[in-house]
Amino acid sequence: MKILLLQLKRIGDLILTTPAIAALRECFPEAHVTMVVSSECADLLPAISGVDRILMARRNLSDLAAFLAVAGRKFDYCIDFTRNDRSAFLTFLSGARKRIVSYRVRDQSKSRARLYTDFVNVRMRDLHTTDYNLSLLEPLGIRDVSSSLHLQLPQSAHEKADALRRNWNVTKPFVVLHPGSARQEKLWEAARWAQVIKRFVRNNDLDLILTSGASKHEQAHIAAIKNETKIIDLSGKTDLLTLAALIREARLLVTVDSAPMHLAAGTHTPQVILFGPTNPFHWRPRQSPALILQGKSPQPVTEFSPVQPRLPMSQISTEAVISAMDLVLSQHAAARTS
Repeated sequence: MKILLLQLKRIGDLILTTPAIAALRECFPEAHVTMVVSSECADLLPAISGVDRILMARRNLSDLAAFLAVAGRKFDYCIDFTRNDRSAFLTFLSGARKRIVSYRVRDQSKSRARLYTDFVNVRMRDLHTTDYNLSLLEPLGIRDVSSSLHLQLPQSAHEKADALRRNWNVTKPFVVLHPGSARQEKLWEAARWAQVIKRFVRNNDLDLILTSGASKHEQAHIAAIKNETKIIDLSGKTDLLTLAALIREARLLVTVDSAPMHLAAGTHTPQVILFGPTNPFHWRPRQSPALILQGKSPQPVTEFSPVQPRLPMSQISTEAVISAMDLVLSQHAAARTS
């Protein structure tokens, strides 16, 4: 049996597809599973298990090789997690006898809908993203399976993370702060990050580590934070899997809605997450300890709705972040002494 999976979105989306991959592998252990992913997910691929072959979509002429590879396989099943024109074309090329997608495709484009055979009666807006991905397996008879994330970090990632800690003299339990995001609207004010750092840098029991992506606006954001305080600065010094390994060993991650949030969820690291324009109903970690901050509430959010207004990050107070961090760290200390 040959199965094709299409996930052409971002790193977080791919991580939230891993429960579906694991469920497919458990149900069809002998199947040959091919997956097409976006090139921006390339660094994550060594941690993705359960897939026999991965093809890269790069949005240029080199995609022709991936398209031809799909067209030449004649798959049995194709599951489209992406639901755009490119994934629809790949679905058509797969030649699969079952070509599965959300029913929303029929509402969006009658011509695109003709490329599929099975439409699952789910809307992404109504479900957590992991549950949405799992629901697309129902035409294959797969239901009521685990929604746990699956990341298998290679040993080389752990070794690189350990080397960084030695080189930067990280000798205490540590907290990772990752303020960056590919979307500027998700950034929390640099001055507020600096206030948080000043509050915790005085704690002699912890080291504080600053990390970030390499984009220009993320680096500018990090520079503004560093101008106001001192911290162990590993921003731009880790690849994705080394960052995941570093987060795995952290006492706590504090971040915005970005890829590190999903890395921490996959490695079961406690975290404090700042949400603004995106809805935590769809993206929040559910298996790992996580406190969600959004809007003006001084306390972590505990009730989530599939429909909510976009909220500015500026509504989250410095005091709310510090209080949430204190709570997670005190819970850890209490667990160690009990």
